[in-house]
Amino acid sequence: MKTAWWNEAVVYQIYPRSFMDSNGDGIGDLNGITSKLDYLKELGIDVIWLSPVYQSPNDDNGYDISDYQAIMEEFGTMEDFDRMLAGIHERGMKLVMDLVVNHTSDEHPWFVESRASMDNPYRDYYIWREGTDGKEPNNWGSCFSGSAWQYDAATDMYYLHLFSRRQPDLNWENEKVRDELFSMMDWWCRKGIDGFRMDVISLISKPLPDGSGRFLDGRMQPGDLYGDPGCANGPRVHEYLQEMNRRVLSRYDLMTVGECAGVTTEEAKRYASLDGTELNMVFQFEHVELGDGELGKWTDRRVDLKEFKQIMSKWQTELSGKAWNSLYLSNHDQPRSVSRFGNDSPKYQAVSAKMLATCLHMMQGTPYIYQGEELGMTNCEFPSFEEIRDIESLNAVKELTEAGKTTPEEMLRFIRLRGRDNARTPMQWDNSPQAGFTKGEPWIMVNPNYTRINAAQELADLDSVFHYYKKLIALRRQETVIVHGAYQLLEPESESLFVYTRTYGEEKLLVICNFTEHEEEYQLPEEFEESSILIGNYPRKNIGGRICLKPYEALALKRNGL
Repeated sequence: MKTAWWNEAVVYQIYPRSFMDSNGDGIGDLNGITSKLDYLKELGIDVIWLSPVYQSPNDDNGYDISDYQAIMEEFGTMEDFDRMLAGIHERGMKLVMDLVVNHTSDEHPWFVESRASMDNPYRDYYIWREGTDGKEPNNWGSCFSGSAWQYDAATDMYYLHLFSRRQPDLNWENEKVRDELFSMMDWWCRKGIDGFRMDVISLISKPLPDGSGRFLDGRMQPGDLYGDPGCANGPRVHEYLQEMNRRVLSRYDLMTVGECAGVTTEEAKRYASLDGTELNMVFQFEHVELGDGELGKWTDRRVDLKEFKQIMSKWQTELSGKAWNSLYLSNHDQPRSVSRFGNDSPKYQAVSAKMLATCLHMMQGTPYIYQGEELGMTNCEFPSFEEIRDIESLNAVKELTEAGKTTPEEMLRFIRLRGRDNARTPMQWDNSPQAGFTKGEPWIMVNPNYTRINAAQELADLDSVFHYYKKLIALRRQETVIVHGAYQLLEPESESLFVYTRTYGEEKLLVICNFTEHEEEYQLPEEFEESSILIGNYPRKNIGGRICLKPYEALALKRNGL
C-alpha cells in the first residue's frame, strides 16, 4: 500500500476555548496553545486539529463564522496565529484547521447583504423560500431543536438553518459561493496550514425542491415534532468535493477528514477513496450513537459491547484496501470516552482509560486524541442547568420538557452522560486553582476532580495514562503491522472481551481488551502461546495458555519466532 504521512500520523484535537488561557480572561487562546506545544511534543503526536478560531459571535462556540480570514478577538490576533503555526512546524508537527462551510454566522457580511433585499447580489448565497400556508416551507427540523426554517420579516421569506437560527445554510448550488469558499481555503493553504477537518461536510448538498417545485417532506418518526431533512449525502455532495479537490486540495500536501453524519461504509468508500479524488478519511457516527433511544442521544443507556464490536469491526473490514478509517472515541461534540465506554470511578478510571486507548490505537486508521483524553479526563457532574453552556443541550431541555417527553431532573442526568459540555470543561493542567487553566474565572466550570486528574501529576508518574498514550503513539512508529495490518475480530459473541488480530505479511498482533470490572478468562490461540507483550495496562511478565484478565485489562501481543 502506498503510504501517505497522514496514514502513520496521530492527531490531537484542541478545543481552544478550553485548552489554555494566557491572559486571565477565563477563555483559552492561541498564545495559551503556543505555551503548551512542548507538552504535545512530549506526548508524541504528529498533527494538531484546531477547532474554529475564526471571527465569530459565538452562538455555537465558533462554529458560526462571521469572517473566515480573521481570528476571534477572544483568541488573539493573526500575528498570534502565525507565531503558533511557526511553533508547531518548528517542533515537527502539523496543523489541521476546522473548515465550517455548510453555514456561516448570521453576522457574516454575505448574510447581512443576503437578507437586505430580494435583488441583492448576495441573495442566492443562502437558501431562501416562501412560506406554505402562512407557515414554514416544510416540516424540516434543526439539529439544535425546532424548525430548520427562520422567518425574516424584511423580505417576508424563510431561510434554511440546519443548526442554530443564527447559522444560515450556504447555497452550494451557487457557483459564486463555491468560488468564494475555495478562494478562502486556498488563502489558508498558502499561509502554510497542513489540512482541513470539514464540519458536517456531508450536508452541503440539499435535496430540495422536488420535481414538482414542492419541498420533500421530512422523514417523521412517531412522536417527532419535526422531520429529519435527510440532507446527509445529498445528490451533488461528491461533485462538490471533487471540485474542491481539483481546485484546492490536490494542489497542496494536505490531510483532509470530513465529518459525515449519516455516512455508511459504502458512502465512505466514495468520500475517502484511496484514489484521492475527494477526502483522505471521514468521521462516522455509528459507534458514538450506540444506545440512542426515543429521545435520540438524550438517554442514560450504556453501550452494548457486542454492538460496539460489530460496528467497529464493520468499518475496519469493509474499508480495508478501499478507504482509510478515522479512529476516535471522543471529541468536542461527544462526552468523555472513559465515562461513555469505560469506567470513570476513581478505582477504575485510569486503567479503563488505558484499555480504551489500546483497543482504539491498535486498529487500522488514523487515531484522534481529544484534549485531556490522554489524561483520562472524565465527564463532569454538572450540579444544575446554570452550569450548562451548550446551545444543543439547552435547546433540548426546553423542547423536550415543554413537550412533556421528559423531566428537567431526567434531562440533567442525560446531559451528565451525553452532553457536549462534558468535553468542554477546561483542560486539567495541575492541582492549582482552576486546574491551572486560567488565573481568572473560567467560561465554563472546571471538573472538580482536577486535583486527582491533571497533567502535572501524570507527567511525573511513569505509570500514568499520559505515559501509556506516549508509549502507544511510539509503538505506531515502530510497528508497521499497527498501521497497515489486516483486521480480524475474534470472540464476536463475548459480552465482556473485545479481541482482534492484525496481520501484515509474517507479522501478527493479538489485542485483548476486558471491558468489565470483573476478572475474565481467555484461552490464547495456539499461535500466540509463544508471544511477547507489546503493551499492557497491568504488570505482566509471562504470557501463555489460558490467562486471567484483570478488570479493564488490555494486552497487545506480538507473535514470536518470525
